[in-house]
Parts: sequence; C-alpha cells; structure tokens
Amino acid sequence: MMRRTSLFLFGVAAGALVAVAAVQPRAFLGTTAEAASSDFYQKLNLFGEVFERVRADYVEKPDDGKLIEAAINGMLSSLDPHSSYMDVKNHRDMQVQTRGEFGGLGIEVIMEDGLVKVISPMEGTPAARAGIMAGDLIVKLDNDQVQGLTLNEAVDKMRGAVGTPITLTIARKGIDKPIELKVVRDTIKIQTVRSRVEQDDIAYIRINSFTNEQTYEELKKAIEDLTAKIGADKVRGYVIDLRNNPGGLLDQAVDVSSAFLNRGEVVTTRGRNPDETQRYNARRSDLTKGKPVIVLVNGGSASASEIVAGALQDHKRATVLGSRSFGKASVQTIIPLGPNGVNGALRLTTARYYTPSGRSIQAKGIEPDIVLVQDMPDELKIKLGANIDSTRGEASLKGHLKNGDDEQTGSPAYVPPDPKDDTQLKLAVELMKGTVKNAAYPATPNKTSQAN
Repeated sequence: MMRRTSLFLFGVAAGALVAVAAVQPRAFLGTTAEAASSDFYQKLNLFGEVFERVRADYVEKPDDGKLIEAAINGMLSSLDPHSSYMDVKNHRDMQVQTRGEFGGLGIEVIMEDGLVKVISPMEGTPAARAGIMAGDLIVKLDNDQVQGLTLNEAVDKMRGAVGTPITLTIARKGIDKPIELKVVRDTIKIQTVRSRVEQDDIAYIRINSFTNEQTYEELKKAIEDLTAKIGADKVRGYVIDLRNNPGGLLDQAVDVSSAFLNRGEVVTTRGRNPDETQRYNARRSDLTKGKPVIVLVNGGSASASEIVAGALQDHKRATVLGSRSFGKASVQTIIPLGPNGVNGALRLTTARYYTPSGRSIQAKGIEPDIVLVQDMPDELKIKLGANIDSTRGEASLKGHLKNGDDEQTGSPAYVPPDPKDDTQLKLAVELMKGTVKNAAYPATPNKTSQAN
C-alpha cells in the first residue's frame, strides 16, 4: 500500500498507562484487556444499532453511502482539525494538485466551527484577484449554506468547469455585514516559486506553497537564473519569502531546506511508537554557496514552510524576520483505502515534527529572530474591510494537538501587493545592504550544524 506523507494547512496518556500496567499481575492484565475489548464491541454494536434505526425510521430514506461517509468524517474530525476522509474524486484531485495543476479557485482552506476558513489565497489565482483574504470565513457558496457540509463537500462545490462563476459569501473580521465576491473558476497551475532581483545584487525568492512535487526544482532554477543575472561573485545574499505559505509535501520541505545546508538534520518526525521516529537530514548541497540568507514569515506561514524556517533558524544558516508563524507541527499521511484507492483515502495525523534543536512549534509557531509586524495602510483597511489580525494560528483551532501551557495564537498574515509598501522586505534588504544594523543579523552557522 502506497503512503504519501504530506503537510497541509487544512492519546498522549497511553505511555503512562502502559508503564503502570507492566508491573501488574498477568491475570489483572487479561481482565483489563477483556473488559476493554468488551466495551469496544459494545460501542460498535451501538453504532450498528443507531445506523439501522436511522435507515429504518428517518423521515426520508437516507443514502447508506452518505451515512457511512458522514460517520467516518465525524470520527476523524473529532481527532484534530487536519484529519479527514477523501472520497475517490477528492483523492484524485489531491494527486492532480501535487503534480502542479488542478481546477478551482486557488485557496487553501480548513473547516472551523462548521464554516470554511481561508488559510491563504494562492498568489495569482482567481481567489486572490477577487480579494479573498487569509482568515475569511466562507458562509455561503452561491445560495447554499456551508454550515452542515463537510470540508470535502464544500471544496467539491467550489470546483467546477473552467470559466464558470461562483459567488462566495464571506464573513470578515471587522465587518458587520457579509461580503459577496464573484469568482470565476480557472485552471490553477501552481507556480510555487517566483523570483526577482532586488537593488541590483540581492536575490528575492518567494515560495508560495510546497504542494507541488516540483518545488525544489523550481527553487533550484530560480537560484541559477538569479545568479546568472546578477553574477555569481556579485550576489550579496538571498531573501526567501515564506509569508502566507500554507505548507505542502514533507519531502519538498526537506529538499528546499537542503538547498541552503551542506549537512545536518532538517526535521525529525515522531509517531505514537518509538520505532516510528524518522530523522531527515540535508540530502542536497548549499546552492547559495554560503551567501547570507534572510527568511520572511508571518501568521500565514504554516507547516512545511515552518519546517524550512525552523531548520535554517536552528542551524543559524538564516535570519528569520517577520511575525510569529501559524504553528502547525503535525504530519498527515495519505493512506489509500482499498486496491489503488478505489474507496478513497484517509488523511490521518500520524506524527508530530520537531526542528533540529528538538523543539516542537505546534500551536506556538516560529518566533522570528527579528520581529516586525507588517502594517496595513488605513485606506486599504477601509477598502477591504479587514484588519491585520485576521489569522489566529493553530492554537485557535478547535481540537488542535496540545503543546503545553505557553501556546500562542498566531500573528497577522498581511503581505502588501506593492513591494514598495512592504516594510518587512525593505528591512531585509536594508540589513543585507548594511544600511541598518541588528544584533540578530547576520546569522552564522553554529558548530552543531557543521558536525551533524
């Protein structure tokens, strides 16, 4: 059975229980196991009884398949915000998406309190052009209420034939009345990497997401193109923009991190059992030849983008600048159900991930080395009807995996459309140029990163 480990922005007491049970007499263990087994089958019988009662007595004849899918989704949604069931169509759509092209609006979404929450609109897509923002809650699709739909059902309604319109009714923080936005569906070709030259000798590279299997190759090409334009001996440094990057594939996060490291650990994943721990090391070579690197993050930087920021920060290979990231440090495994996925697939949270220093940023996020909150101009606030606190982070999601008492609620996720108004990017450029000084810049590799 093929499994794909992915990171998308969409029972801890067991160890103690085993430790106690291990010192008890064998008879006690057997009795406990039998009682637990009996209770388990009683619950299964209860489910069967309820299912049959609904089939027999509901006011209208229900669809058996939909009942089962709803029960599965209910079970998974009770675990955490990122576990879900994908039917055959959605599973195939996801496979198409990872290849870099799919049909739709171009937004990363998650279900929150029965509504669809926008994590981030993808740059250059119909959703971004229509003015959809991170933090928006979609309450209606055309005239249909989102309340009562599963996330997969809502996503399915947003997809359709290229060129057909859909009206989204959204609730936006700071606005009393719902906002209606008409969006025309289009083929979404995910160009995950965009680049340009800043002030003659600084290479600026924006990575929009890690959902495309070609993200590393696109990054490699961008570095090669910028080096050719500027000149290898004239490149002052690299600004890697991960703001509003909602995440994607684990292997792409590892490869992108490896593009700036010669050696050392990138990330470790730990499942429920000790033998499920996996360590991912840098497996490429530093494509930038040791040039200075600044990584930009904000409240919309989640999951795979946090792996990259955390790895480069821990190795002191890059200075992280911006505001606190989203704080999603869990791994979802895509598990096809049935031969070749004929029954769809399970997206199941199977592990937590840890940065090279061993820290978990789950529900806490990456704290930048240089904190600078991007300010939204007053006229833009009035025009868009939003404020900069639209992203609350993983810690605000119902049912999120807990991580101690010092959880953080995220930070703003605003990036100005005009680079001239981008204070975070401006500071990054000024730091590299040496026109301003900060104790956190430049980052220098520590001994640990070189020895691993």
